[in-house]
Amino acid sequence: MFVNHHMKGFIMNKLIAALIATLFAASAFAAGHTASPTAGADSKMQQSDTKAGKDAAKADEKAMKADAKAEKQKAKADAKADKKKAEAKADKAEAKADAKADKAEAKTDKAGSTSTTSK
Repeated sequence: MFVNHHMKGFIMNKLIAALIATLFAASAFAAGHTASPTAGADSKMQQSDTKAGKDAAKADEKAMKADAKAEKQKAKADAKADKKKAEAKADKAEAKADAKADKAEAKTDKAGSTSTTSK
């Protein structure tokens, strides 16, 4: 099966980006829970920051899933195209072999008909 070697690095970069985004979101979440709030406003601000971090992590996760799905569909389409190319090549080879066989048969028939007419 044809594999695009450039896609391997691309996928790895996406996975590393997802890991970094997840670690950032986790650290933001942990920082929001370890700090002791000094006032109610600070607490609400920390909660909104934590929520924003979670939302960003969810958005990153959704984007990664969409990218993975698109890559999977592209790989599937590439495989389908490669299969069609292989089938076309096989059909062409079969047609060539049939033409060669027909030519050989015609040559044999011609040789056979000249030998019977000379008797």
